[in-house]
Amino acid sequence: MAGQPDVQRARPRKAALAAWIGSALEYYDFFIYGTAAALVFGKIFFPSSSPAAGTLLALSTFGVGYVTRPLGAILLGHMGDRFGRKRVLVLTLLLMGASTVLVGCLPSYHTAGITAPILLVALRLLQGLSAGGEQASANSMSLEHAPENRRAYYTSFTLSGTQAGQIIATAVFLPVAALPQADLLAWGWRIPFFASALMVLAGYLIRRTLEETPVFEREVRSGEVAKMPLAVLLRDHWADVLRVIVAALIASVSTIFTVYALSYAVNTVGLSKTPMLWVGVLANIAAVVTIPLWAKLSDRLGRKRLFIAGSLGCAVLIFAYLGAIAAGSWTWIFVVGVLMFGVVYTATSAVWPAFYGEMFPARVRLSGTAIGTQIGFAISGFLPTLAAGIAGDGKGAWLGVSIFTAALCLVNVIAVASGRETFRVPTAKLGLKDPKARVPQEAVAP
Repeated sequence: MAGQPDVQRARPRKAALAAWIGSALEYYDFFIYGTAAALVFGKIFFPSSSPAAGTLLALSTFGVGYVTRPLGAILLGHMGDRFGRKRVLVLTLLLMGASTVLVGCLPSYHTAGITAPILLVALRLLQGLSAGGEQASANSMSLEHAPENRRAYYTSFTLSGTQAGQIIATAVFLPVAALPQADLLAWGWRIPFFASALMVLAGYLIRRTLEETPVFEREVRSGEVAKMPLAVLLRDHWADVLRVIVAALIASVSTIFTVYALSYAVNTVGLSKTPMLWVGVLANIAAVVTIPLWAKLSDRLGRKRLFIAGSLGCAVLIFAYLGAIAAGSWTWIFVVGVLMFGVVYTATSAVWPAFYGEMFPARVRLSGTAIGTQIGFAISGFLPTLAAGIAGDGKGAWLGVSIFTAALCLVNVIAVASGRETFRVPTAKLGLKDPKARVPQEAVAP
C-alpha cells in the first residue's frame, strides 16, 4: 500500500514524542519533590530538628524514593517484557501522578505530628516504584521503533524529556520560592504538586494512543516471550546487568547538581535560592539542545567514546562548580553549572538510553535496562544525603564531596570501557552472544 511506508516512518517519531512528553511529565513530578526537599520540607515535616538536621532528614526522604526503584524495575520490567511496553508506560504515569498530587495534600508536622513525615515517606516510595519502570519502558519503546542507524537519536528524546521536566519543575518553583516565607511554608509549596494533575492527564491522553513495538509483537508471534524474564536475565545476562549498575553511577552528578548543590548553596553558604534555581533552568535548557546533538554524533562515532568523555569531563568540572558555590562567585556558578550539566554531562545522558538497551535482547530488554539502571540510580539517589553528611556545616567541606563524586565518575569510566560497542549491531541481533549468528527472517521483517 502506498501509505504504508509513511506510516512506518511516522512510528519512530510518534514513539519518541510520546517518550519525550511522558518523561517530561513523569520527571516534573520527581524533580519538584527534590526541590521541595532541599528548600522547605525540613521546616514543614521536621521542624523540631536543627536547620542542618532538618535539611538532612528532608534530603533523606528524597533518597528514600530510590529504595523502591529496584523493586519497581523488577515488577514493571517483568510486566513490560511479558505483556508489552505500552501497558507499563501508562501505568507508571498514573502512579507517579497520583502519588505526587497526594504529597500536596499532606498536613504539616505541626498539624498531624509524626504521621505527616510517615505519609510523606510512603508517597515517596510510590513515586520511586513508578520511576523504576518509566525510563526503561520509554527507552525500549523508542529503541524498538527506531531505524537501526538512528537508535541513539530517537531514544535520546526520553532523556531530553527528563531535562524538560526539570525545567518546568524549576520554573514553577521560581515564583513559588519568591513568596514570603510564611506563605511559602503555609500553602505555596503545595502549588507545584497540585499542578501535576493536569500534566499527567495530558500525558495519559498521549501515551494511550501509542502502538506496541514491532519487536515485541514479533516476540509474541514467534512464541519467544520469556515467561520469567528475571530468571533469563540473571542466568544469561548478569554481567551486563552489573555493567549497567556501575555505569549508572554517573547519575550521581545529576543528584549532586540538582539536590545537594542547591541545599549547600542556600543553607550552608547562604546564597539566594532564586539565582540557584535559575542555574538549573539554564543548564537544563542547554541540555534539551545538546542531548539530541550528542545522540546524533553517537550514531556516527559509537556509544563508548562519548560516554567516557562525558564522565571524565564531569569528574573535573564538579570541583569547579562546587568550588564556585563555596566562593560565592555567581559568574562562575552559572558558567560552570551550565557547562557541566548542560553540555558535558549530556554526552553521557544522550548515549545511555540506547547503549544500555542495546546490551540486551528484546525478550529481557526492559527488565535488564530497568533493573541495572535503577539499582545504580538507587545508590546515586542517597548521595545527596551522604554528601551533606560529608560536608557538615562547614563551607570548605565541598572538596570532599567533589572528590567523592569524581571517584564515582572514574568507576563509571571503567565499567563503560569494559563493555562492547553496540551502535553498528542490527536491532534483531542486539544482546546475542554471537552477533554474527544468522537471525530468522521473521525477526528482521518490518
